[in-house]
Amino acid sequence: MRTFFRNNAVFISLSLILLLVLGLALIYIPQGELHLLLCDRHTPARDIFYRYYTHVAEWFPYVVCVALLLFSRIGDGVFATSAMALSALSTQVLKHIFNALRPVTWFEQFMPEVQLPLVEGVKMNYWLSFPSGHTTSFFALAFVACILLTSKTSGTSRSSRTSISSRTSLTRYSGIWSIIGQVSLFFLAALGGYSRIYLSQHFARDVFGGIIIGIGITLLCYIVLSRYEDKKWYNYRVLGGKKQ
Repeated sequence: MRTFFRNNAVFISLSLILLLVLGLALIYIPQGELHLLLCDRHTPARDIFYRYYTHVAEWFPYVVCVALLLFSRIGDGVFATSAMALSALSTQVLKHIFNALRPVTWFEQFMPEVQLPLVEGVKMNYWLSFPSGHTTSFFALAFVACILLTSKTSGTSRSSRTSISSRTSLTRYSGIWSIIGQVSLFFLAALGGYSRIYLSQHFARDVFGGIIIGIGITLLCYIVLSRYEDKKWYNYRVLGGKKQ
């Protein structure tokens, strides 16, 4: 596990920093004030971007899962599918347990004098706010992609049979691309989480919960399934039936 955390340190560290900042904000800033602070920066361009980008979490993760099951190792597809399915299931269970108010409903009841900056054309939800399912999907998918990315780059550098200087260069090159990939995946996931606040579909607390579930369930799936990485079924490829 030390190697795992070292390989994925950038993504994990950025996620923990985001959780720390959000956690402190949730503790010291009232819920209504924090939501207005985070969502009250609307522009026409941002409205269009977040309106459509938020829907990526509704379909793209499943495209990735199917693609991995068909074109990559079966184990990678099972890992991605398990992480996405279990995180989504956990989120839905918690939503129905808490049955929390969405921002539009909460503000109508507790701050009726406030007019939320809503985006035209976005269908608003009123209940089942905590946690954010879209945020869960964004971070689960990003962490899955990060794990698969870092496992490929680290594996490539270890398996190289070139000279020491060439291997060192390859390791450095792979490390740079690994860092770039992890940072990019984190910000794509963070933008997805923020889109839920921007569109007033969720509070910051809902996004906070979604991040924890998405990363936590993905980590749990990796711990369980990584034990089978040396098995034939894990490395089998559906298309072509090739073993890796």
